[in-house]
Amino acid sequence: MTDVRETPSVRSARDSWGITESVGATALGVAAARAAETAQADPLIRDEFAFLLVSAAGPTWAQMAVSDPHWLGADADARRIHEISRNYQAVRTHYFDEYFSDVAHAGIRQVVILAAGLDSRAFRLDWPAGTTVFEIDQPKVLEYKTATLDAHGAVAKARYVPVPADLRDDWPAALVEAGFDPAQPTAWLAEGLLPYLPADAQDRLFELVGVNSAPGSRIAVEAFNMSPERYTEERRAQRRARGEQMRKQLDLDIDVDALMYTADDRADAAQWLSEHGWQVEAVPSADEMARLGRPAAEADLAEFGMDGVLMRARLDGERL
Repeated sequence: MTDVRETPSVRSARDSWGITESVGATALGVAAARAAETAQADPLIRDEFAFLLVSAAGPTWAQMAVSDPHWLGADADARRIHEISRNYQAVRTHYFDEYFSDVAHAGIRQVVILAAGLDSRAFRLDWPAGTTVFEIDQPKVLEYKTATLDAHGAVAKARYVPVPADLRDDWPAALVEAGFDPAQPTAWLAEGLLPYLPADAQDRLFELVGVNSAPGSRIAVEAFNMSPERYTEERRAQRRARGEQMRKQLDLDIDVDALMYTADDRADAAQWLSEHGWQVEAVPSADEMARLGRPAAEADLAEFGMDGVLMRARLDGERL
């Protein structure tokens, strides 16, 4: 059994990971939720590459990507949590898919997905001619994804450029070297990323995005409620106890809380962007879930760490 608290998952300034390790494993979990949603009778989103990307990590992971969570047995509470999580992932995916559709219609032809993980939008969305999709992530994660997609003959619907880089390093230099043009408007995405960055690294990330954004650029962000009160040892123990059956059945002992940075000095993402020249539109995840017909109790979303904010922003005027 793999316990991420005893392996390279203990976060440090220079930690790195492959797809089944530490933060990389969260990308598998998210892709599994997209695959499970795609397999539903009436899916909110369709990601035909998600199951391929998850199952390539092994049969244990593949179990998580099917329509019915059979490993949960008759545990009604566990099944309810699983359904809420799948619905949340479907809704946030839908939100950011719409964002990319909007920016494409606005004429933006340069896209950067930060900490892309197993995102397959370069392959599954209908991009206008001339669009380039850059993906930044850890080298091993991108190697796994590109090798898996190549093995299945997947063809990108835009010019696809993986950029192996750590977001705590000089990633803009790597991005420019890969062909990125900071003089062109860019559509950025930070989905499922911020909790895995320390507070100062989050600020630095936004600063570098601003420096490399021409007027008219856009950014979409998933911001989480990272209140330290939510991540006390007591509450972490409660969450782990609830997921014990799934971990035993899947032989995957992953403590996502242990991978996050929960200091209380983290800037509010919407406020930070607004104060630095971005025009921000934000919606609570609960409201977006209700709008799309996947409502969930706010108390449940708060307990499971899904009561965040989805936002889009536009940069006008001079580049920051």
